[in-house]
Amino acid sequence: MGAAREAREDGAGAATRTGAGLTAPARVGIVGGGFMATVHSRAARAARARLVGIVSSSAERTARAADELGVERAFASLDELLADEGIDVVHVTTPNALHAEQALAVIEAGKHVVCEKPLATTVADARALTEAAASAALTAAVPFVYRFHPLVREARARFAAGNAGRLLTVSGTYLQDWLLESADDDWRVDPVTGGRSRAFADIGSHLVDLVEFITKDRVARVAAAKRTFFASRAEHTGITTEDAVSVAVQTAGGAIGTLLVSQAAPGRKNRLHVELAGSAESVAFDQEQPETLWVGRRRGTLSIPRDADQLAPDAARLVTAPAGHPQGYQDAFNAFVADAYAAMTAPIPTVCPGSPTDCAPRSSRMR
Repeated sequence: MGAAREAREDGAGAATRTGAGLTAPARVGIVGGGFMATVHSRAARAARARLVGIVSSSAERTARAADELGVERAFASLDELLADEGIDVVHVTTPNALHAEQALAVIEAGKHVVCEKPLATTVADARALTEAAASAALTAAVPFVYRFHPLVREARARFAAGNAGRLLTVSGTYLQDWLLESADDDWRVDPVTGGRSRAFADIGSHLVDLVEFITKDRVARVAAAKRTFFASRAEHTGITTEDAVSVAVQTAGGAIGTLLVSQAAPGRKNRLHVELAGSAESVAFDQEQPETLWVGRRRGTLSIPRDADQLAPDAARLVTAPAGHPQGYQDAFNAFVADAYAAMTAPIPTVCPGSPTDCAPRSSRMR
């Protein structure tokens, strides 16, 4: 979501604040009961929050999710959950088409919101939510969590310090194989529930976000081609949402590059990879191998480990285990939620911790 200002990047967890701020510990409600609800619940627990309530698509699923995730209460409806004054912040983890309506209801109930991406399936809805959160003096956040890998922050610090020089080229891929075959199916293939874009909106937005976050250089021009490999899947026919997209990009600073996004790449499970070439050095980060950052030079190429003693301060603060003890996706998500809760204690409402100030409406435009 857009922001009154950038969220602070030194927050470590929930704290007490008057007014619309959090209690200590944060008291959390969750909307949705699938995989992302599990990820959000783990991150909330890591931030020492109380999981007060949950509501999902049916009473049976709500009860099951409450039991599996260790949530205190299963609510009968979203309205009932939002009426509970014992909840400070609500995590929205439902299918895409429900995000805008549910996030707005959370804001109108006077509660902070962490809403899964995409924030909305239209730019107008995303902007309306941004304005509603700002007007209500509430914090809202969207989980662009890959920026919370310590070595992504190290790459960003190298560009910010001028070590990499001027950005020249961008090469990025985000490859998965979970929709490789026609028998593979999911609600995301349906534009009614998932939105008109699938692969690019679902994972390509993370790729663009990472490029822009590291370099602080916005993608300004694009030329793209998309493909839908299967018009019919196990439970859906007439599919129009894309399986793969290739994009030629130019940044505001004049760099050029290519991005490839696919959910039908055999053997690739969640391979988010960016290589950014500056005039002095290149940096490359692979989300499936997040323990090292490759730094390329004409002479003296480096492999930087995730070792707090060797990293910039903003990278080092995200190191939660000693070097040699791997961190991964859930750790990045935990760091995001901790920073989001810290932003909720700030005297000025904030949105999108550690991010560009209009990242969520921008990600909706990318659709």
